Amino acid sequence: MLVVALALVTVGLLSSMLHLGHPERAHRAFSQWRSSWLSREGVAAILTYIPAGLMGLIWLFDWDTKSLPLLAILAALGASVTVYCTGMIYASLRTIRHWNLALVPVFYLAAAAATGTLLFLLILAIFDQVPLWVAISGVGSLFVALMIKRSYWYRIDRDKGNYTTAMALGIETEAKVRPLTPPHTMPNFVMREMGFRVGRKHATKLRRVTLACLFILPMLFVALAMTMSWAQPLYTLALISAAIGIIVERWLFFAEAEHVAMLYYGTDRA
Repeated sequence: MLVVALALVTVGLLSSMLHLGHPERAHRAFSQWRSSWLSREGVAAILTYIPAGLMGLIWLFDWDTKSLPLLAILAALGASVTVYCTGMIYASLRTIRHWNLALVPVFYLAAAAATGTLLFLLILAIFDQVPLWVAISGVGSLFVALMIKRSYWYRIDRDKGNYTTAMALGIETEAKVRPLTPPHTMPNFVMREMGFRVGRKHATKLRRVTLACLFILPMLFVALAMTMSWAQPLYTLALISAAIGIIVERWLFFAEAEHVAMLYYGTDRA
């Protein structure tokens, strides 16, 4: 399990690095931890390697295991801090009201716990060693993540925006303002990244897919696995379903977000 976790973390860090405009300068991001949540995420992730790596060495060379509980706690704490920092990268952006919410990092933690538990259950099932309490924890973590996600959707659906097009143009009036010509002749970065009209049009359907694949089906599969002898296929289905659900949920998280700068491109409120 430790090897799988470290492999996934490494792939995630490399993916984040390649997403940067200049990946060759990624090392410079670690110096901005005082002000940047992105930098804090990288620092926390690297620090988490220390206790996790020591645990791997202890297991590999069969060293004294008295320090394992402390190292496990430190690794779990480091992983949690890393995920929280990831969520705060988005929650700290005041220009995007759909992200500037305390629920965003909370859901990151809940989703990480839920999906991680599903992977843990599958690995335990492969070795035919699934404690009942771990399976119950899996269902419980999925339910908590579901409640947090529904609360998040409730908040953003009722938030109609604090800024209007008139305010963006410096006009102190409640009259409806409509730009005659677009600010740009071609789409720019903000329009491409924060103007997902197709995503918002199908948001309701995509939310249903998220609810079914990320929460409902995995909880059902885990619950069935607790009562049946052939648990491994069910845990596999639960993990596959959750993987599909988290991909849809992540895409929708970005698709529903709208930058306040979109007021200049015809959006009424942001």
